Amino acid sequence: MPKRFARSAWIACATTMVFLLAACGIGSASAARAERPVVLTTFTVLADIAANVAGDHLRVESITKAGAEIHGYEPTPDDIKKAAGADLIIDNGLQLEAWFGQFVAEIDVPHAVVSEGVTPIDIAEDAYRGRANPHAWMSPLNVQIYVDNMVKAFSDLDPDNTAAFKANGTSYKRQLQRLHDELVGALGRLPDNERALVTCEGAFSYLARDAGLTERYVWAVNAEQQATPQQITRTIEFVERNKVPAVFCESTVSDAPMRQVVSATGARFGGVLYVDSLSGPDGPVPTYLDLIRHDADTIVNALTGTAR
Repeated sequence: MPKRFARSAWIACATTMVFLLAACGIGSASAARAERPVVLTTFTVLADIAANVAGDHLRVESITKAGAEIHGYEPTPDDIKKAAGADLIIDNGLQLEAWFGQFVAEIDVPHAVVSEGVTPIDIAEDAYRGRANPHAWMSPLNVQIYVDNMVKAFSDLDPDNTAAFKANGTSYKRQLQRLHDELVGALGRLPDNERALVTCEGAFSYLARDAGLTERYVWAVNAEQQATPQQITRTIEFVERNKVPAVFCESTVSDAPMRQVVSATGARFGGVLYVDSLSGPDGPVPTYLDLIRHDADTIVNALTGTAR
């Protein structure tokens, strides 16, 4: 049985089971909602942004947990149960959540795509060439658009608290603007010969655009098969040709391919960057604002040779 068909059949069966249980009074939506409407996001970064907009008026949860890889995520029966009991589901869009369409196909819950209105950057290489790069949240300027979309969706869900959502959104957008200014200021101090950002996944196009960096990556989008010999060779050639002092990898994937680049070129391994997931509350990036600051600091310190 083809994998895509098997996944569709499994999700359909699991969804049916959830609805049968709900009809028998088990795991009812009313119990899941408790006192506040439930907003379910597809991953932890969106959950943190949404929580800042929602304040105390909505309960925000994430389908995926801290540290999870979002692109090829496999929904569980518990995920479908949560979705069936939610009042609103929000996703990133831009084809990030390849599994999302099947996930919500049989669930009668409204959902909002928070990247609507963002000007996408196209992927330049590999099998995904010409498609929109989905990692638009890596620009705090784009996240201001996410916030506007959340304010609208939350106001539609809970009109009595529209004023609070608007006020929360305005306050958070001010923080995002300050974060953007910090990011551009920090990375803008890099000399010309150090303005190359080499990572495992091509997830930094929006950050690189904001900061005026040249982006290079081993693979364009996380997939089941990664890091072909041709991709590694191409990355090695770029690092050698441009004398790139340090390279990086993301927290949700193996850094083994990038270690090969380090071994072949003598560049430093600059550290772990966060993109698709926050850390736990005690980790280095418990919030979205922390994620961007951590990545900017890690990039600057590694490329300038001041990394500890």
